Amino acid sequence: MDVRVGDILTMKKNHPCGSSEMEVLRSGMDFRLRCVGCGREIMVPRVKIEKNIKKISRKESEDDR
Repeated sequence: MDVRVGDILTMKKNHPCGSSEMEVLRSGMDFRLRCVGCGREIMVPRVKIEKNIKKISRKESEDDR
C-alpha cells in the first residue's frame, strides 16, 4: 500500500475524540499518526494500520505531476 508522509487517512474506526481522520507523520515498519480532531500523536504497526484504512487523501504537489 502506497502511504506517504503528509497523507490524510480515513480510518474504519473513529479515534476516541470522534474524528476518523489521521495525518501520516512517519511511515516505515511503524506509522506515526496525528489525529486531525484532537492532535494526539500515536505510533502503530504498519500491519494494523493497513487493515483499518478506508480511504487515502493526498495533497497533489507540483513534484508529483
